[in-house]
Amino acid sequence: MKFMKLPVCGVILFSLCLHQAHAQNEVFLCVDERGNKEYKNTGTTKGCKKIDLPGMTIIATPKRAPVAASSTSARGASGDFPKVDSDIQKARDNDRRQILLDELKSEEEKLAGIKKTYNGGEPERQGNESNYAKYLDRVAGMKEEIARSEKNIEALKREIGNLK
Repeated sequence: MKFMKLPVCGVILFSLCLHQAHAQNEVFLCVDERGNKEYKNTGTTKGCKKIDLPGMTIIATPKRAPVAASSTSARGASGDFPKVDSDIQKARDNDRRQILLDELKSEEEKLAGIKKTYNGGEPERQGNESNYAKYLDRVAGMKEEIARSEKNIEALKREIGNLK
């Protein structure tokens, strides 16, 4: 007897879901007194007309074959992994090293200029700094810029050291 109730419950649930899906397909275009258009799922208000929307077509993506796990997958040395010629890789590494060296040089020049202007924590006051608070704000900004520049230099040196 219990097995008889299971199919009946399944049929009832299926019919409810089917009814719910059908209800979601009804769309009404409602226009109010001012001419404003509004789309609703119920047409109970004045000025609503049911509109027919074209059905949606859903195309499933093709199933991909599962990738077999291998011991070389950790290093990425599978047969379809793109390989770069050693001469090309050396040229890329040299280009990268040169770019980092150029950045390091410009950052060191920037730091030297800021430190010169900073003058050991007592830079010259500018004409627009009649208010002492403005001067202190500029000095604090310079101090932060020096610290940021020093961190950039450290990071660039560390990156250059990590190159082969």
